[in-house]
Amino acid sequence: MKVRGSLCEFRPLTAWKMRETALKTSCEMKKTGFVIKVIFLAVFLIVVSTGSAFTQKVYVTEWKSEADHLVYVTEWKSEANVIAFITKWKSRAKPRSGIWYFTEWKSEADIKIYYTRWKSEADLIVYFTKWQSEARWD
Repeated sequence: MKVRGSLCEFRPLTAWKMRETALKTSCEMKKTGFVIKVIFLAVFLIVVSTGSAFTQKVYVTEWKSEADHLVYVTEWKSEANVIAFITKWKSRAKPRSGIWYFTEWKSEADIKIYYTRWKSEADLIVYFTKWQSEARWD
């Protein structure tokens, strides 16, 4: 029984309005959640790609033409552009730090180097150190 002006007439309307408001809020929350996920994913990809672009996983190649850098090894620290420390663990190789991890696989390497006999031919002049704290890349 519906009587005009009674509460029975307004309850379904109020319930409908509440449901409609809840649906709008739910949709807005889903959109906000989606936007947050997209922003998080974008930031994560930027951080991961930037970090791995400069890591020091090094592969020594036999061919000069496939190398990214021609390297001359010097006995004098003062001559070097790079003072490199060789680590046994991949996780210690840091971006542009001079801490190098040598890999056996070309596909895994970030830098491919070729050792040259001539200092004038080299892109990088490297001094290998025993101490990690001395490592640097100018």
